[in-house]
Amino acid sequence: MNIKKISAKEFREKGYLQEVNRRFFHPLGLALEMTVNIDGTETLSGLWDYREDEEGIYYDLKNSNKKRKDTFKLKYEFIENELKKRKKSREEKLGFFIEPIE
Repeated sequence: MNIKKISAKEFREKGYLQEVNRRFFHPLGLALEMTVNIDGTETLSGLWDYREDEEGIYYDLKNSNKKRKDTFKLKYEFIENELKKRKKSREEKLGFFIEPIE
């Protein structure tokens, strides 16, 4: 079986990195890190660990400029649309959207 892959750059540009960090890793005090290499390629390069911080990690969007907020919003909306598109078919075909643990 051939496994299809998304590039790390597309993962970041489309908003997957932003939302997986914002929704999952940051509240746990973790962050998935990416590196832009000298040749312009991007790689997933590590996990930040701030679990000892009670508040975890956050983007501080409230204190960000309009351009940054707008970029975050566009990426958020893209991910929300992707989730909505997939929800119905997954529920119909699998009986769930997020796989339950029994």
